[in-house]
Amino acid sequence: MQHQPNSAKCPAHAPSDHPALPPARIGILLANLGTPDHYDYWSMRRYLGEFLSDRRVIDYSPWLWQPLLQLVILTKRPFTSGAAYKSIWNHDKGESPLMTITKDQTAKITETLKARYGDDVMVDFCMRYGNPSTKSKVRAMVEAGCDKILFFPLYPQYAGATSATANDAFFAALMEEKWQPTSRTVPPYFDHPLYIEALAQSIERAYADIADRPDILVCSYHGVPKRYLMEGDPYHCQCQKTTRLLKERLGWDDTQITTTFQSRFGPEEWLQPYTVEEVARLAEAGKKKIAVCAPAFSADCIETLEEINEEIRESFEEAGGEQFTYIPCLNDEDAHITALSAVIEENLKGWID
Repeated sequence: MQHQPNSAKCPAHAPSDHPALPPARIGILLANLGTPDHYDYWSMRRYLGEFLSDRRVIDYSPWLWQPLLQLVILTKRPFTSGAAYKSIWNHDKGESPLMTITKDQTAKITETLKARYGDDVMVDFCMRYGNPSTKSKVRAMVEAGCDKILFFPLYPQYAGATSATANDAFFAALMEEKWQPTSRTVPPYFDHPLYIEALAQSIERAYADIADRPDILVCSYHGVPKRYLMEGDPYHCQCQKTTRLLKERLGWDDTQITTTFQSRFGPEEWLQPYTVEEVARLAEAGKKKIAVCAPAFSADCIETLEEINEEIRESFEEAGGEQFTYIPCLNDEDAHITALSAVIEENLKGWID
C-alpha cells in the first residue's frame, strides 16, 4: 500500500529557492494484469478495448484487427464478459476478486519488507489494464521520493503477452518523468524454490481435504498462440519446467500430473493440450476424479474462478467425470508472500542491504 512521504526539505547547501525534495526511498511496484472497474457494458468495453488493443496480446495488423475489434467484438463481448465477472464479483467491496487479492498481497508484502527495511522502501501495486494504472503509480512513487524503483510483474512464467507488456507500460511511464528513477524489472520466478514449495504445500493441503484422492492433477496454464513459441517466447518451456519441479517436489510420477493450456482466443492454433478438451478426454479415459490448479496465476481471477471452476468443470462432468476439485491460486497465503518477498529481496541487492 502507498506510504505517505516524509516532509520534503530543501537539499543541504542548496540555495533557498531550490525546490524541496522528499527523502530518497526505494519503490517496489507490483504489477498484475488488470480488472474492469465494474461489470456493466461500458466498463467492460473500456477494459476489453485496452486489453485487446495491446499488440503484445493480439499482434495482428491494426488495419485488419481494429475494425473487427471495434465493430464486432466490442459490441457483443462486453455483455458475455460482464456476466462472467458478475458471477465472481466481490459485491461487498465493489471490486473484482483480482483487485481484492492484489490489495491483500500488497499489504502483506509491505508488512514483511517494512519489518526488514523500515521506511526506506515503499510498496504499491498497479494494473497493466484498467486502474490503478502503471503511469499513475510511477508518478506517485517519484513524488514520494523514490529515486529507485523495482518493478515486479506478478507472473511466475515469462510471456510477451504478460510480463513483457507490463514492462512496456512501466518503461512508457518512465519516459514521461523529468527525473527518471533508476529502475530494475524482476525476472520470472517459475523455478524459484520457495515458489515451488508454496505450490506444493497448497496441493498437499488440498489433497489432505479430499476424501477420494484425485486420479490426476491438471496444471492449467494460460494459453498463448503456438506461433509465439516458434518465434522465441520461452513461456511454454517455463510452464513445463514448473510442472516438472512441482512433480519432483511432491514425489509423484508422470501419471499423477499433467500440463494443459486454457483461454484460447481466435482461429489459430494455441499451445496444446487445451484444458477444456483434455479434462473431457481424461474423463472418457476413466480418470473420473481430477484436481485442477493454475500455476501461472499469482491470484484468482476470471480465468480461474469462472473459466476453470465453471466452464472447464462443466466439460469434465459432461464427459462423465465425477469429482472435480479446483485448487485455488496461492493468493495471499503465507508461503506465497514469503516466496514473493524473497524474490524482491534478491532483486534489491546492491540497492539496499
